[in-house]
Amino acid sequence: MSADLSTHYLGLELPHPFITGASPLADDLDMAKRVEDAGAAAIVLRSLFEEQLQAEELATHEALDWHAESFAEATTFMPDRHDFTLGPDEYLEQLQAVREVVDVPVIGSLNGITPGGWLEFARLIEQAGAAALELNLYQLATDPTETAEDLERQTREVVTTVASSVDIPVAVKLSPFYTALASFARDLALSGAAGLILFNRFYQPDIDTEELVAEPALHLSDSSELLLRLRWLAILRGQMVTSLACSGGVHTVLDAVKAIMCGADAIQLVSTVLRHGPEKFTELRDGLREWLDEHEYASVKEMKGSMSLEHCPDPKAFERGNYMRILQSWRF
Repeated sequence: MSADLSTHYLGLELPHPFITGASPLADDLDMAKRVEDAGAAAIVLRSLFEEQLQAEELATHEALDWHAESFAEATTFMPDRHDFTLGPDEYLEQLQAVREVVDVPVIGSLNGITPGGWLEFARLIEQAGAAALELNLYQLATDPTETAEDLERQTREVVTTVASSVDIPVAVKLSPFYTALASFARDLALSGAAGLILFNRFYQPDIDTEELVAEPALHLSDSSELLLRLRWLAILRGQMVTSLACSGGVHTVLDAVKAIMCGADAIQLVSTVLRHGPEKFTELRDGLREWLDEHEYASVKEMKGSMSLEHCPDPKAFERGNYMRILQSWRF
């Protein structure tokens, strides 16, 4: 009998752990259907940005005109509204349309950093039929007067506001750069987060040395990015009652096995699907079942968390010991 691949994520019963991450993979209804047919267990829509919603309310063109008078490059702070694939109204329409053509859960996504009126859009996403909502809290702290405590408090306020305003589960997509991530993760769970997604990717700008401008640079992930996710999945598994998802770095069956062993309930795929097409879902799903059968695991549940630090007597000492071993391992 083949292994049972089913898993629970954000209160959803999924046939296996592989879902899409927030991406263009559901911008087109035909592609969304292809993704489902290839085996995706759930679909996360691309993110709608706080700035888009604020622009809708505040007539951005006037604000941009004002900034443009200050200096020439000010108009490049934000993309033109026509550069966004989906505006607020189109986003809700697309969510409803995707829900109509697929049978798997569809998860909405909001990307922002501050408490404010834009969070009211969460209710509209719920009303449009989303099975859950993902908050991508992408923020680079550059103000030296803003403390870590300030940033964490602001993030908790966002999570509390959204989680208390909707009945669907809310997951938080985090960066790995918080000072005390384990403590902050616990605080987010107490604030209402039903799940944590590890991690969002910070896209590093490049420099055009001729034009003297910073340019956005997009690089798809590879398996080398998985290691950071494995560490924190292993640390948080057992300390958290929330769902945990791995986002970034899963490209092979063994990548997926490692993520699940460290504690992932779900695995978000984007880069590998953009490279190889929706059929990657079929490959990874079937490959995971074959691996489990070969290694005599009855289910994903049996394997999940088997390599976490939950049962380690002193995880801090384990991490430091591993750190010292690595630093002493180089030989000329």
